[in-house]
Amino acid sequence: QVQLVESGGGLVQAGGSLRLSCVASGRTFSSHALGWFRQAPGKDREFVSGISWIDASTYYLDSVKGRFTISRDNAKNTLYLQMNNLKPEDTAVYTCAARLGNYASPDYHYWGQGTQVTVSS
Repeated sequence: QVQLVESGGGLVQAGGSLRLSCVASGRTFSSHALGWFRQAPGKDREFVSGISWIDASTYYLDSVKGRFTISRDNAKNTLYLQMNNLKPEDTAVYTCAARLGNYASPDYHYWGQGTQVTVSS
């Protein structure tokens, strides 16, 4: 089992920035691929970004490329999502996730509780 706890969400104006963090505990953090998902009210969950545990290769949803950056610190068991130039359409509950296997596949196994990100226009 991997336990995940997110923080860093909040309210920000369009064009602003936020950094989400996700602290993991339980099974070996460094051997798991990690990712961020988001879900806005009335919409399906989206796979926003993923990062490999092997070589830190990354995946991004097209709509966030160039604005969001995923990173991980295995020594601190922490995953990050730096979000810049935020847009109102980025408003959602953001959830971190972990899995064994392919970081770019959305089939993650372990989930956090989520943190709300609200971007005002």
